[in-house]
Amino acid sequence: MKPVLIAGILAILGLAAAAQPPRNPMRPGRWEISMQMEMPGMPMKMPAQKVVQCITREQLDNPGGGVPAGPEGEKNPCKVSNYNVDGNKVTWTMACPEPQAMTGSGEIIVNGDSYTGTMKMTSAQGDMTMRYTAKRLGECEKE
Repeated sequence: MKPVLIAGILAILGLAAAAQPPRNPMRPGRWEISMQMEMPGMPMKMPAQKVVQCITREQLDNPGGGVPAGPEGEKNPCKVSNYNVDGNKVTWTMACPEPQAMTGSGEIIVNGDSYTGTMKMTSAQGDMTMRYTAKRLGECEKE
């Protein structure tokens, strides 16, 4: 499940490989991102997962740069494509070849220092929908 959360966050950040990407409407800073996953037929609702992450202007302006490594240092295999910004709406499609192949699409609506969105993924294990909410907490802390 963590690769899906990371992949979703990467897609939201606009980390697509494009020569001249449209400008992401998010502001740089510390963001708290909450993800709730839903799967048809699950007997109970899965708990929401939260992550607090510093998102830099470089990450927002340079899709494809700054893709974080996985837990063992491996590169995230998911590829974001069809990345589009239309005003405050960001949409994308993505494909993850491993550890289990899956494809999907997503959309977020940025409203100042917050956003909401969904990402729908399909794999051999079935369909899932991730619902995102996020809020900007402030500036990134200096190290």
